[in-house]
Formats: sequence, C-alpha cells, structure tokens
Amino acid sequence: MDYIVQQLKKIGFNEYEAKSYVSLVKQGPVTAYQVSKDSGVPRARIYEILGNLVEKGIVMKEEINDTTRYSPLPVEIFLQKAQSEWQSTYEGISDSLKKLETSEEKTDNRVITLKDNQTIISYCQTLIKKAEKRIVISMWDEMYEALKEDLAEVADKVSVQGITLHVENPIKNLEAHRITPYTETRSTEHWFILSIDSKEMIYGPSLEERNIAFYTDDPVHIYLLEDYIWHDVLVNRLVRRSQDDLEQWITAERRAFFMEK
Repeated sequence: MDYIVQQLKKIGFNEYEAKSYVSLVKQGPVTAYQVSKDSGVPRARIYEILGNLVEKGIVMKEEINDTTRYSPLPVEIFLQKAQSEWQSTYEGISDSLKKLETSEEKTDNRVITLKDNQTIISYCQTLIKKAEKRIVISMWDEMYEALKEDLAEVADKVSVQGITLHVENPIKNLEAHRITPYTETRSTEHWFILSIDSKEMIYGPSLEERNIAFYTDDPVHIYLLEDYIWHDVLVNRLVRRSQDDLEQWITAERRAFFMEK
C-alpha cells in the first residue's frame, strides 16, 4: 500500500487523499468511518478528504437508507482519467516552456553541473537525438552500453566518430582502444565525452563511481575535448600501423609527463 500511495502522490494526490482512495479500492462502497479506520486518516479530516475526492470526480458519494457511503471511481476509468490529465498537463507545460526558452535572450556560453545518474543519461539521449551532422564520443563500456541503442539509431543519418574502451563490436567508424597498462589499471578514471555537432557537449567521470557530469556549449571546451579525442584516436592508429613496439615507449613517456612513479 505504501508504494501505491507514493506513486499517487507523484500525480498530484496528497497523502490522505491517496490513502483514502486506495482504501476505497480495497473495500468497495463504505462509510467515511470505515475509510478512516482502514486508511489511518484521522476521523476529524476524513469528511474533508473524501469531499475533495468527490469534487475531483475520483470518488462517488451516495445516500443509502440515511447512510452516506463512498465508492471509488473504477480503477480502469481512474487510470484513463489520470493518463489523459497527465498528457494534457505535459503538453501544456512542454509548449509553454519551449516558447519561453526560445524567447529568452541567448546567454553567455556556460558550463553547468548535472547530477543523478538517470538525469545525466536522459540528457545525453536528448542531445543524441538533436544531432544534425556529427557526434564525437570517447566512452568506456559502461557508458557506451547505456547509450548504445541511441547512438545506433542515429548512426545512419549522422556521422558517429571517436573511440571506445573495453567495448565489443562498437558501431561503424568508432575506434576500439587498444589494451594498455593504463586502460587495465583499476585506478584509471572511466571518463566519457559526448559532443554533438561541435555545439554542445556532456562529459564526466564514470557514473558507477560518481553521479556527476558537466554540460557545456562553450566552443573552447568543446574544441579542446574533441581535439583530445582525435589525438587518442590518432595514437591508437599509429601504434596499430607501426612495425615497432611503441607501447612500452608510450607507457614510459606518459609516466614521465604526468610525473607518475
């Protein structure tokens, strides 16, 4: 019951309204006293709460032999009503916010912090769908798996380029990063970068480690990180083409540059 109450609260019920409606669904036509007793809603509030639900068309009130009884709107009808109202509200909010967004003056380029795993994934999916010409990525397996279907869906109409790490069978044109001591070190951060048309970008650490990422439309940020991806792709291709064993040399040079032991 607690789960259903929490879900009803998400669509506009307060706690007492949710508990009362759930109680009526369980019991069928009953008196206010019986609803109060079953739901835990205080008797001093139950008539007010049921009255509110009657006004909303969610509960029906009837007089039978001088006794007032309440019954719930049938569940199927209630669900259709809730879905219709939610869709109408969503469309109204969507239209209003989009008009407001386009009417506002263009702000300076910015970097904003995104939090919450699902928020970050949803933001990435939305940007991928907006792509018109080109997507550039650098991703480890966990982030790639979360966005694989979205990337594959747009790959026929836009160019998807970049590099993946520990990904089996990445989509066409993506470079598979070679295995190196760096990629196999457990302490290595699993950063991801997603650039859309060189206009918008989301980047951050592994979502499994930290629920944080950064969105930017700043051209300097975007240029530097796209250039970083290109150099990663380039080194990967050079090592593959070279007759020499460059991996040991690259590892030593990297450690020296970053002053690692």
